[in-house]
This record gives sequence, C-alpha cells and structure tokens, in this order.
Amino acid sequence: MRLLSLCLGSAFIALSAFAPAIEASALSLTPCHVKGHSEQVQCGYLPVPENYAEPEGKTINIHVVLLPAVAAAAEKDPLLFLAGGPGQAATELTGLLNTVFRDVRQTRDILLIDQRGTGKSNPLSCEMGDMETVWDTLLLEDDEVDIRKEITACADALDADLQHYNTLNAVRDFDAVRAALGYEQVNLYGGSYGTRSGLAYMREFPDRVRTAVLDGVAPPQVKIGLFGASASAAFQRMLRDCAEQEACQQAFPNLAQDYQALVERLATDSEVKTLPDPRSHRPTDIRFTPNRVNQMIFPALYSPRSRQLLPFAIDQAAQGNYSPLLGVSGPLDAESPIYLGLHLSVVCQEDIPRIVATDFEREAQSGYLGSAMMENYIAMCEVWPVQVTEADAWQPVQSDVPSLLLSGEQDPVTPPAWAELAAETLTQSTHVVAAAGGHTIATHTCANELVAAFIADPSAELDTSCLAETQVLPYLLNVNGQGM
Repeated sequence: MRLLSLCLGSAFIALSAFAPAIEASALSLTPCHVKGHSEQVQCGYLPVPENYAEPEGKTINIHVVLLPAVAAAAEKDPLLFLAGGPGQAATELTGLLNTVFRDVRQTRDILLIDQRGTGKSNPLSCEMGDMETVWDTLLLEDDEVDIRKEITACADALDADLQHYNTLNAVRDFDAVRAALGYEQVNLYGGSYGTRSGLAYMREFPDRVRTAVLDGVAPPQVKIGLFGASASAAFQRMLRDCAEQEACQQAFPNLAQDYQALVERLATDSEVKTLPDPRSHRPTDIRFTPNRVNQMIFPALYSPRSRQLLPFAIDQAAQGNYSPLLGVSGPLDAESPIYLGLHLSVVCQEDIPRIVATDFEREAQSGYLGSAMMENYIAMCEVWPVQVTEADAWQPVQSDVPSLLLSGEQDPVTPPAWAELAAETLTQSTHVVAAAGGHTIATHTCANELVAAFIADPSAELDTSCLAETQVLPYLLNVNGQGM
C-alpha cells in the first residue's frame, strides 16, 4: 500500500438460503501467543464456505483470537472488534485493542476475527514488485505511473474467488464464529470500514447484536474513495489551528501561502531529491510532485500525534528540504497494514462502480487531494476481477439496536456528517463528536471509557464532558523538538 499511497442491483438474498451447517465442534480454541501481546490468549480456526451459495464447495479457515474476560463471573456477551480498511486484520491489533478496551475486558471477552482475506484468514496479499521497482516508480512523473499491470498480476496470483470477499460474506463469517463459540449476542465495536461491516451485521443479524459502537462512521450509502472534501477540510483545519496557536503562527507565519507556492512550483517543474529512507537510511531518488507531496501529508492527518509534525514538514519542503515530509509519511519499505487484495475486492464491488459524473466534479473542486485518489481507485478496479455486487449493499441500514456513534472533527476520511447520515435510520443512536479528535477517537481520547460505559448500560445517559479535555495538540516548531 506504500506504493499506492505515494503513486497513486437487486435485493439481498435471504441468508437462510445459503446458511451452511457449521458445527460448534468445528471451532476449538487453544492457548496461544499473538505478536504484539505478551499475555497468553486463545486461538482457533473455523472453516466456512468461500461461496455461501455452495456450502459443500471450497472452504476457507477464519482465524479467531479470544481475550478472555478478567473477571471469573464474566458477562455472556463479548465485545466483537470489527477492523477497518477494508483490509486490516483484527488479530494483528491485539496488543493495541487490549489497551484501548481494558475496561471492557474486565467483565467481557474480547473477540477478534480476521476478516476473510486478511491476517490468517486466507490472506489476499499483493506484492507490488520488489523494492527496486518501487524506487524506480518514485522517479516517474504522476502521469507516467500506471499500476494496473501490477494489480492484474496480483489478482492472477491469488488462490481465491475474489467475488466472494465482500462485506456481506464477512459478517456471515463473524456470525458463524459467534454461533460456534456459543454466544447468544455480541456487542460490536467497528472502526472506520469496521463501522460498515458493523452496520451490515446489524442488518443481517439484528437479534444477535446487543449494542453497537461505530467509531469513524462510513455508512454503506457513502462511497469509499471519495475523500476529497473531507481531506481538504481536515487539511484546512490543520492550517487554521496552526494560525491560531501563537507559537506555530510565529514559527510559520505564511504556512498556507508557502504550501500553495510549493505545489505550484512542483506543478511547473517537479524536483528529484536523493534522500535516505527513514528506516533503512538507503539513499533513494524521489521525484516530488504536487500529488506525491499531498499523498505524503494525507496519512498524517489521521492522528493528532502525526498531525503535530505537518507545519514543520511543509515549511521545510517549501524551502527544498523534503526529509521531514518523507519522515512523516513513513519508511518506503514498510510493510502495509492493509491486505490490498481484500481492500480492492470490497471497494471494487461495493463502492467504485457507483461513482458518477457529479462525484468527479466534486472531487476535482475540493482542493488539496482533488480527484487523484478516486482516479487511482478507478484505475485499479478496471482490472480487478470482480463484478458490482448483486446485493444493495449501499442502502441505509434501519435498526433499533442501541448504538453509539463516535466522530472526530479533525478526521480526514470519515467526517461527523457521515455519522449524522447513518443516525437518520438508527432509531436508538447517540452521536458524540470530539472537537480535537482525529480518525477513530477511541484510540486517542477518553472515548474508550465512553465505550465501556455504554456497553455496560446502553440505557444510561453518557457523560461526555471528558472529550473536552482533549485539546488541539501544539505543533512541532523546529528540528530540535521545540513546541512538543
């Protein structure tokens, strides 16, 4: 995904028509250790049909990790974590989730399931060429980059019928795990794309969901890949926050103008710089273009911590020093946390086919990223071998499950307005916004405490005043760390 970040119907058929007989005995949990988590937990695999319409056909194994509740007399309904992306593996986040949901785990099991196509559930990984290829690509102009050949090669190498790797089948798998473990109900926490799979779970299995927490809400009626407006708003918010902080404004008095001058300069004549990779320190030639600069800035907008670094990185880039900007974006040879094959299988079925002319117009007019990200998705989906889903996966989800919706005003991809859209058809929902929160606020605000309180008693009124204690963080002012 590093290469990508730099280069960039008809009604649902009733589940009962497909439902296989998955025996509880098919899932046996045994003691294990998971990377990033020192404590012994429980692991196992559940075989499920790759194609639910053919229950006797090919099966795939769904990887499960269970963090048992601390209390001996635990509640009977666990917290089921639904990973984002699409393409994150839930079990690869075990260490982080044990910390974020430590209060929930006092009385409830934490259930982690690698979505089909991720982690150890028949992973759909794409090797986007060797690093020499990546570095060669970074020397190209934007209009010279065409990743369709590599995307086609990835699809050809995967041992999977990619059509069956979608949100609907993912939640069928999740519920099969629930049933095999003997839980009558679950409490859902979904972050980012995990909110969409959470909403799908609520639609398909409403009686099996006790509560739902949706953090960074992406309801099915919005289109993944259309991030122009939200990214531009988050970028402009970062510039305004710097201007309103006296120290940042004094250090970078013309930050917005310097950024604009930078992208205009690169649009006229891109610049090739030899820089050390942030992790390997290997000297690497990189051609800096407006799109490449923006794609380096974009992931740093997700988190308040990385957002702190952006004014300094932009100021230095405007002066011709791109090392801080490259450092913000991360090492070029970093392993991707996203399983690209699953990511494309979902968005190329459920989102990209719905893009219309007015979407192009809005993205192009949004400023900052413009339509570059959307165009990359379209190019990849042109060669990814799936068809638009036959199910109306993008219809609003109607539900009366008690639901807590969480948003951050700094979020560049799932703005609070998306949560408000979802709330229109969730009759027992509460929407909470963190003014200084980024993407998935349970990871960096007191919202994780709100999650624990809500799951403990969804009928009680939440005291959300602690969110106001999360302030806009001060910005890095120079290479010596001043301001932090």
